[in-house]
Amino acid sequence: MNITNYIQFDGDNLDAAKGAGLISTIDRGMDIKVVPFESDNERAPTHRVYARSPRGHDIEVGGIWKKENQDGKPYYTLSILRYNANLGRFPGQDDASLQAIIEWEPRD
Repeated sequence: MNITNYIQFDGDNLDAAKGAGLISTIDRGMDIKVVPFESDNERAPTHRVYARSPRGHDIEVGGIWKKENQDGKPYYTLSILRYNANLGRFPGQDDASLQAIIEWEPRD
């Protein structure tokens, strides 16, 4: 794949799907993998996000949360350290299992 800032899930049901992707910015570049996470806590993430350490170990670096917009439709946010993003589709793309990582800055 010749794109950056994406997660390719292994199915269209993002709540239950595993995935792998790439985040590439001017100050970071990391291959990531996401694994579904189940919890009774309604504020818990739907997925844990892992990156590979320099020694080759998977380390947890963040999570993905499912939220609802003002119209009650679901969307997903990604948080890794101080990096925040929404997940969505690339322009002209209709594969629900491929999600673009769309960075945003948190409000103060």
